[in-house]
Amino acid sequence: MDIRIGYGEDIHRLVPNRKLILCGVKIPFDLGLLGHSDADVGFHALSDALLGSLGLGDIGKYFPPNDPNIEGIDSLLIVKRCLQMVNEKGYKVSNVDLSLITEEPHLAEYIAEMKKNVAMSLLIDESRVSIKAMTNEGLDAIGRGEAIKCVALVLVTKE
Repeated sequence: MDIRIGYGEDIHRLVPNRKLILCGVKIPFDLGLLGHSDADVGFHALSDALLGSLGLGDIGKYFPPNDPNIEGIDSLLIVKRCLQMVNEKGYKVSNVDLSLITEEPHLAEYIAEMKKNVAMSLLIDESRVSIKAMTNEGLDAIGRGEAIKCVALVLVTKE
């Protein structure tokens, strides 16, 4: 069996007049994430981890931030395309572990829905998805409430 690990991370600035979407879940909050797409840091970090597991580059290679055709794109489509590339190489996702880092909003009540979305997007059982929410203890831009970050690890296997 061939086993690969992929790592991804993403960070976006919190700004007014944007929706806050994390792992496909719209979260009521007075700020949202700034980005060319819907700026879903969870799905972006996951996409980079998928690509990284097979040395395929990063999402900017396939979804450049200056491409007007993908402005406002739903990041679920990015995950699905990255998964397709992994599957085309004969690999399947075994499990994923995501850490969302933000001072606010508190995310505990949204984790279950996020897990469902991630599992659905990767065609795996929810038991193979871990999502944790944490703070940055008041340190740096995240700690000051200026940004949200996600770190993702993915294990892919090929029989």
